[in-house]
Parts: sequence; C-alpha cells; structure tokens
Amino acid sequence: MKKNKPKGIILAGGLATRLMPITKVVSKQLLPIFDKPMIFYPLDILLKAKIRDIAIIVNPIYKEQFVKLLGDGRRYGCNIHYYNQKKPNGIAESYKICKNFINKSKSVLILGDNLFYGKDIPKFIINATNDKTGATIFGFKVNNPKDYGNVQLGNNNEVLDIVEKPKKVRSKYAVTGLYILDNTATEKVKTLKPSKRGELEITSLLKKYIKENELNLKILNNESAWVDTGRFNSLNDANNFIKTIQKKYGLMIGCLEETALKNKWININKVKKNLNEYKNSEYGKYLQKLIKKYV
Repeated sequence: MKKNKPKGIILAGGLATRLMPITKVVSKQLLPIFDKPMIFYPLDILLKAKIRDIAIIVNPIYKEQFVKLLGDGRRYGCNIHYYNQKKPNGIAESYKICKNFINKSKSVLILGDNLFYGKDIPKFIINATNDKTGATIFGFKVNNPKDYGNVQLGNNNEVLDIVEKPKKVRSKYAVTGLYILDNTATEKVKTLKPSKRGELEITSLLKKYIKENELNLKILNNESAWVDTGRFNSLNDANNFIKTIQKKYGLMIGCLEETALKNKWININKVKKNLNEYKNSEYGKYLQKLIKKYV
C-alpha cells in the first residue's frame, strides 16, 4: 500500500496588530527578515524536509502579493496552494481550512512568523512524519516560559500537559510554532470550541493527542535557533541573527533555489531564470555564485 506523502502548511494569515503600524498595509509574513521576505524561511524549512505539496493560509486581502512573490511553486520545484483565512480565528483553524488538502496525509504546520534555523530540524521533521500515528511538537529552552505555551513533563519526559502563558511555570520549555499532526487532526478540530478570546486554540487540539497518549515532544538542541517574530524586539533579533550568521559563514539562509537544487527538484537553468528578477540584489549575487558552483 502506497504511503501518503506528508503535506506542508504555512499559516500566514492574521492581522499582526502587535506590529502596527508597519503591518497596516502589508502582511507580516511579507516583511523583510534582513534580505528576504519572512515567508521564505518557513517555506525553506519545509523544502529542506522534502515536503513538496504546500498550502499557504493567507488573509485574502494580501493573497495577490503572495502569489506575485511565490507563484504556484514551480520555480522552486514544489506545489503551492493558497487558502483564505478571513479572520484570525486561531492556529487550529488551519486544520479546518486545509481539510481537503490534508486528506489522509500527515501534515507539518509551521507558523509563518516563526524563524527556525539548524541543520537537524529538517531531519527531525522527516523522522516525525514517518511515524504512522500521533503528533509531534518541538520544544525550545527559553528564559521566559510564561510568555509561551509551556510544556509540563513527566518523569520520563512524556508530555503531561501544555499550558498557555502559565502563571506558574511547568518547565523551561516553550512550544514552538512547528506542529506535525496525523490526519485525525481534521476530525479532532471539529470538536473544539472557541476560547475566551474567540479562537480555536492549537493547545486545545494538542491536548486531545495528550489524552490519547499520542503526543511526542522533540527538544531542539543547542545547535538550533528559534525566534517568534511577533513583536518588534524579536523581529529585530531575527534580522540581526540572519545578518550575523550569513556574514560569518558566507551562506544564504532561506535560499529557496539552493534547497530546490540540492533536492534535485529544479535544474540550473531554472535558477538562471529566477536570477533575472534578483540580479541587482544580494540574493541575486548569491544565486550567481550558486550557478558557478553547479556549472
């Protein structure tokens, strides 16, 4: 029996009111993180994890801008589908919006404003999608766990509970914006009721997996980085992080063409075609180096 390949979902909707006024006329996920649009980074993580079928959930007023930037994904050797989220009704609503897209597959949901970096993260995703059932979340050690979804662990590091912005800290680990759920998520989400803030909470959905003893936690190691760019300070941190790493190592984080080339999803001629749009930018200069490397 042929295994269904995992699907990718990037949640890039919402109004980003915490970043007003810069998000008054543009989607947060189209803001720059140093030298690339924010959306490039989560998309690159999915491509690195060999996920080729990807849904991007957007606010319909910005859909045209996303399509102009990324198209249908063919330029990167993948398939991109766009879905509308008219109101920010919660992360868990993604599984309602993308029900038909997910179908019988496992799905990897990544928040469009979360920046992940680390060579092992794609491997972690691939391993988690190979599990037949259940869900996997990723924890990251933080100094301020009260500001995030906080994981409560048992004696054997099993997940006992997840508490959103707890008054009493349960552990030093925050839940990141990366979730791998089996196809029962689309049925589980039907039973959720909106929270006090009127949203379908991802924490409530994950708790259903906890009750079934089907929620796994993977701790991101010290060689990985995670930044939630939802506030101005963290947005600036992400800019500085990308700038520092790229300058130090001479690489381009989030270069979609490079990942697609390594995956053998596109050839060098496709990179040359893409270069025509970017030739006067630093991104374009990197593509030129890439072309020389592969020719």
